Amino acid sequence: MLDVTPLDERGTAGERDDKLHEECGVFGVWAPGRDVARITYFALRALQHRGQESAGIAVGDGKTVLIRKDLGLVTQVFSDDDLSAMPGKVACGHCRYGTAGAKGWESAQPHLSTIDDIIIALAHNGTLVNFDDLRRELIEMGIPFRSNTDSEVAARLIGYFTQRSHRLRTGIAHTMRMLEGGYAMVLVRENALYAFRDPHGIRPLVLGRLGDDGWVVASETCALDISGATFVREVEPGEIIRISDDGIRSERGCRALSPANCIFEHVYFSRPDSVKDGTSFYLMRHNMGRRLAQETPVDADLVISVPDSGTPAAEGFAQELGIPFGTGLIKNRYVARTFIQPTQELRQMGVRLKLNALPDVVRGKRLVMVDDSIVRGTTSRQIVRMLKAAGAVEVHVRSASPMVMWPCFYGIDTGSQDQLIAASNTLEEIRAHIEADSVGFLSTEGLLACVPGGTDGTCGYCKACFTGEYPVEIPHSFWKERFLPGYEPNNLTPASETSQMSLEEAEKALSQE
Repeated sequence: MLDVTPLDERGTAGERDDKLHEECGVFGVWAPGRDVARITYFALRALQHRGQESAGIAVGDGKTVLIRKDLGLVTQVFSDDDLSAMPGKVACGHCRYGTAGAKGWESAQPHLSTIDDIIIALAHNGTLVNFDDLRRELIEMGIPFRSNTDSEVAARLIGYFTQRSHRLRTGIAHTMRMLEGGYAMVLVRENALYAFRDPHGIRPLVLGRLGDDGWVVASETCALDISGATFVREVEPGEIIRISDDGIRSERGCRALSPANCIFEHVYFSRPDSVKDGTSFYLMRHNMGRRLAQETPVDADLVISVPDSGTPAAEGFAQELGIPFGTGLIKNRYVARTFIQPTQELRQMGVRLKLNALPDVVRGKRLVMVDDSIVRGTTSRQIVRMLKAAGAVEVHVRSASPMVMWPCFYGIDTGSQDQLIAASNTLEEIRAHIEADSVGFLSTEGLLACVPGGTDGTCGYCKACFTGEYPVEIPHSFWKERFLPGYEPNNLTPASETSQMSLEEAEKALSQE
């Protein structure tokens, strides 16, 4: 159902804020003779920003797979004793941001499953848009499920095809031919590590070298840095990587399609110190701020950021216009996701739980407040009110992202379109809602000019949240209640023929190729 709550009343409860949320981060390591559980633990610490609801680690010791997962932050889930009890030579890890309908311990990952006498653990980042149909068919075939997650569907599907082909890599490849959506997955069995990525490369996955005989895969390069690995390359769209005692091997799981890297990795999700195509996300965001200043200049006394994600763009904005940059907002860095619900009084405090203004800095000033994005507008309005209460004369709000007007179906928690303030409001209406003196957004063209290959076409990006052009076909059943009247997605690529078949038809067709 669409949210019919008035705009002024949305986003006031719980953890609903003005950010898009990545569903998770994944990591895998093959390193015989090393403490793979601890390597994975510290890598997940580096990826904690990608998900704070649950965390898990699975370790293969050559004979079986051990797993430990629970709700909470990485530091809350694992003790030193837990890690000491998980020796092995291969491991995968996962940190998760939960979405509606998929919360609780059973939704924590890695997902553990069995294929005859083989135990596998699967860590998944992304969303499969056709998982409902696949799950229904698997259930009709008598295959049991413990959760309603698309990750379990992927694991069960891999098991289905592996049992028939008697080869795990073939099971993974056939599964990739059935899945539609964005995904990056890491899988371990007792003696091997597998990594594979959707044919458009929507969700990120990189490969790194650890010493002479070790390998790691991760959602971002910052996880390579903390584990002591060196970046080698990205896992290619449609590729399967297998790492075992036989070495590292690569094969094509499915045909690569037009590249569509999630552009919000560049805007917000990835850590500033992570690197993509030889450039840090910090530098990209700094350049976004400079371009934003060129497109939406303002006469002001001071530029401030919404910490921490808006800081690189704010620094670039200030540099471009020659306006001083200052710290006008202080972030409480110890406010993490919690299972303790705030009282109604605390809910009304809203953003003050996480941010507080510095009156000595902002008093009497005309401010430019730069944020990485404005999604729902609720947080922006609270911050503007806070700054004016602290003495700011004017507050001009700038977004280093274009207007987010369309929901994402590939691994970002957007909700329905009516929750996106830019989908049904003019620029002036947005300004009035957030109570700013002016508001400005970076253009899509400006954003593309700040990311590698964005203007010359050498790198393809998914920009669906800005343009409504979706690289993977969205089934009508998946989106029918998530768009406002008059909006309909533009599907750039039709679903594959294989994914439209029944499992039995697909297994027969794929086995003959």
